[in-house]
Amino acid sequence: MTEFRAVTVDFAVSPQIAPADVRVAADQGFSLIINNRPDGEAPDQPSGESIRRAAESLGLAYAYIPVTGRPTAEQSAAVREAVESASGKALAFCRSGTRSITAWALGQRDAGTRGREELIGLCRSAGYEIGAVV
Repeated sequence: MTEFRAVTVDFAVSPQIAPADVRVAADQGFSLIINNRPDGEAPDQPSGESIRRAAESLGLAYAYIPVTGRPTAEQSAAVREAVESASGKALAFCRSGTRSITAWALGQRDAGTRGREELIGLCRSAGYEIGAVV
């Protein structure tokens, strides 16, 4: 099973998940899965479509916001908007979780929702160092 790393009470990130992990996410109260990993990055990577089908079969919303490299302002805003519109907790994933947490943090910063030091602390507590990015 993949490790879900809580960032806030309503948002967590994870390295790559598999369709079976979606049930674990649902059991933990997540209502939205955000896929930040483009399909085809690795030959053993589950397809986004398989994750979407698993999410929707369990009543979870699914957002595909693929990020290559550093997230753009548009991608960060899309992650922020998806999290804000979720009916419950949101789980974002990519290969390692770094793109997901970076997109979230940049979206929070750009909207003025959270300050730099708070974001650095939240991300650090989840195991990610993003100080150079925010």
